[in-house]
Amino acid sequence: MERSSTHAAAAARPDAALFAFAETRALSLKLAAPLSDADATAQSMPDASPAKWHLAHTTWFIEEFVLAPHAPGYRRFDPHFAYLFNSYYDAVGARHPRHQRGLLTRPSLRDVLAYRAHVDEAMQRAAESGALNEAALALITLGVHHEQQHQELLLTDLLHLFAHNPIAPSYAPGARASAGKAPPLDWIEVQGGVIEIGAAKDGFSFDCEGPRHAVIVAPFKLASRAATNREWRAFIEAGGYTTPALWTSDGFATAQQEQWTAPLYWRESPEGWRTMTLRGLQPVDWDAPVSHVSWYEADAFARWSGARLPSEQEWECAAPEDVSGRFLDMKALRPLPAQDDGLTQMYGDVWEWTASPYAPYPGFRAAAGAVGEYNGKFMINQCVLRGGSCATPPGHIRRSYRNFFYPHQRWQFAGVRLANDR
Repeated sequence: MERSSTHAAAAARPDAALFAFAETRALSLKLAAPLSDADATAQSMPDASPAKWHLAHTTWFIEEFVLAPHAPGYRRFDPHFAYLFNSYYDAVGARHPRHQRGLLTRPSLRDVLAYRAHVDEAMQRAAESGALNEAALALITLGVHHEQQHQELLLTDLLHLFAHNPIAPSYAPGARASAGKAPPLDWIEVQGGVIEIGAAKDGFSFDCEGPRHAVIVAPFKLASRAATNREWRAFIEAGGYTTPALWTSDGFATAQQEQWTAPLYWRESPEGWRTMTLRGLQPVDWDAPVSHVSWYEADAFARWSGARLPSEQEWECAAPEDVSGRFLDMKALRPLPAQDDGLTQMYGDVWEWTASPYAPYPGFRAAAGAVGEYNGKFMINQCVLRGGSCATPPGHIRRSYRNFFYPHQRWQFAGVRLANDR
């Protein structure tokens, strides 16, 4: 699921916006470099998209919303691409069905890369000609953050695809060494009070992060780190997946129907539990944060632990302003154990499910036009995650950042941080 808005700093400097654009476009190519045409074309489930489609869709976004309206004389690369690579913009026109994106054997990966080059060159010419006004620069910034979201989706979708291959291929060969043993879980006292949450007016943010507003947060306790695979194994061994009292009704029904017995990529073997990663099949690192679990599982685990999930207001209240953590640039490509005592891992490693439904903040209004379709129409039946993951590009996360997925979805790097009342 992608989401964005046109809310960006109005005074964004052209050189900064264009530098970020070039840097982001280059990273997408680097992420796709190890892939064959077949790797980039296959689709493992309707929720996932082929890598080739991600590369083309983010390019179509720039073509449709920046170049076509703001670069006089721009010629589209291929008129068919507006239909093939639109995601869900009804205001723009018809589109290819999402669940059939893996059937697009043509255009080839080479053609998609040529499409990207065509759009990038057109952007360079538009910048040199002075055609990019303030509105265009804001849309370029939006396009950068949009492509960063798709960079993470490209990796998580690829992991899901490779996990279906019996030979468990590796996207990035070579096991990443563990960061060591996780510290014991501690409870951090948070005072709460009347606080403001949501994005500040300076800098970029998605529209769902605002308006900034005051909330009342009662005093609470927050786990010092994300829940570990070792703690999740104890949940499994205690019958957590077969104890209906721990689950919501919908959650237990889903777990039974889907035959969940462990996190998505865990596999039992004679050598013990192993898990599929972007570096291939690896032993489960028991001290690393549990990942690839649904909201239903996270909620049941929290209840079994004698705790609960934090609300997104509590999460933002406790999160440090310094947004540092293990993101995509660390190249681990999997969550690693916490290394410090105190409140740690709030950013990076795994997205953290919250107890909060994805709903509009007071005063929220969707942006006008097609780009306003990003967020508002998805504010139903989904749950909020916070903090970013090991697959999130650096510089993409803010304290106010709201991610969202349906409660049954498990293929993202989603984990758990416990909370409790004082």
